[in-house]
Amino acid sequence: MRDVLRRLGPLCAVFGAAGAVVALLVAVLMVVSVVMRALWDQPIPGDVELTQMGIALGISLCLPYAQVQRANIIVDFFTQKASPATVRVLDAFGQFFLALVYALLAWRTSAGALSVREAGETTMIISLPMWWAYASLAPGLALAAVIAVLQGLLGLSSNDPQEMQA
Repeated sequence: MRDVLRRLGPLCAVFGAAGAVVALLVAVLMVVSVVMRALWDQPIPGDVELTQMGIALGISLCLPYAQVQRANIIVDFFTQKASPATVRVLDAFGQFFLALVYALLAWRTSAGALSVREAGETTMIISLPMWWAYASLAPGLALAAVIAVLQGLLGLSSNDPQEMQA
């Protein structure tokens, strides 16, 4: 499992870099739109739609990298006095729960994409197909789910909590 996590690490980094690029492009879009609105009273048409879609995509692409780096917030208030073995098991079950949430989100965004595609729903201002936005979220969520499952399995099979990292 540790080997699989190591091999998936570079893919997670690519997803994270792509998410960062998307977020940067959204920021540039917003700056240009605000400047156009201020100077010519004409923003970029659909800037809000593109921002919503872009930020959702950027976040979903960054989730696998955050997961493989174990960069999620962990509240350890209740486990400060627990043994390392107890913390390891609780962390592993936390990873499984997180994997379940990621998997449910990936499944529902995929199902939503199919449903919205069938309905032919588009954005209001620039008429982009809405299913694109839904479908683009699923790969990042699915990869994050896989990483979390592997980390959970590794956590249950290891004595070292640091080994749950790639």
